[in-house]
Amino acid sequence: MSSAAEIINDTIRSRRSIFPPSYIEKEIPVEIINTILENANYAPTHKLTEPWRFIVFKGDSRNRLAGFFSERYRTVTSAESFSQARYDAAGDKVLKSNCVIAINAELHPEKLPEWEETAAVACAVQNMWLTATAYGIGSYWSSPAILKELGLFLELPENQKCLGLFFMGYHDAAEVPARRTPVENKVTWAE
Repeated sequence: MSSAAEIINDTIRSRRSIFPPSYIEKEIPVEIINTILENANYAPTHKLTEPWRFIVFKGDSRNRLAGFFSERYRTVTSAESFSQARYDAAGDKVLKSNCVIAINAELHPEKLPEWEETAAVACAVQNMWLTATAYGIGSYWSSPAILKELGLFLELPENQKCLGLFFMGYHDAAEVPARRTPVENKVTWAE
């Protein structure tokens, strides 16, 4: 039996970004999605602000999110440059995913600087990523250049900010070794 340290080391070191083209048509049970979100809720949070806020798109609600990306393509593309194939493909990542979670930060400027809230949300997303990995679910965090527009689409309150989307799906991607340079190149031991 593996120790807790061996399990967490293996999970951290085997986590990879797995993208929607590798996702297969297999339902992620709601119970597992709830576990992923519950583990996100255990991220470190300065002053206990717990700034992470999530909007889950699963089932038919993914069509609305995919439609946002398709319609945005239409509105920013001139008639001469418009491609029906690109319009149709604009929401593909969403529709190929079994679940997409909007990652948002609730800001508390009277308590903390924004970067601390963003860091806490990033820790929550890492917990999500590691949990998804442990369940054999592929995932990745995408932060498109249109986060402000995405926040408007999501109808976020004024004190919240969209930080991206977390795509998830069971997958058939081959295992790929990590590409990291040695940690020794990044560490200085103080004297």
